[in-house]
Amino acid sequence: MTRMAAPEHKIRVDVETSYLGEQSDPNESRYVFAYTITIRNEGQVPARLLTRHWVITDANGKVEEVRGDGVVGEQPYLKPGQGFRYSSGAVIETPVGSMQGSYQMLADDGAHFDAPIEPFRLAMPGILQ
Repeated sequence: MTRMAAPEHKIRVDVETSYLGEQSDPNESRYVFAYTITIRNEGQVPARLLTRHWVITDANGKVEEVRGDGVVGEQPYLKPGQGFRYSSGAVIETPVGSMQGSYQMLADDGAHFDAPIEPFRLAMPGILQ
């Protein structure tokens, strides 16, 4: 019996954001945002999230890169069709900014691959029309 080529590895990442006014202090250039991420394995091979890489950019062009193991202290293992949801936060110096990045994954078939996180906006309500 011949082994078929490994199916495509596909991780979907959805993001919801909110502004945390009670933790923010615009007079001190401190804008706090929460984000909730839903990661779903839409591929055919189970995979574990090993590490994360974020690029956070504020409206002044200041860029902060964040790398680390897992997410919220976990390295979720996702079978096909399974999802993992978590919430975290970011602090920037302007009322508008953006985040993007990737999760570094390891599939059960030994493949290492990146799950891209498309850019998403952090914005204080009412600041953008």
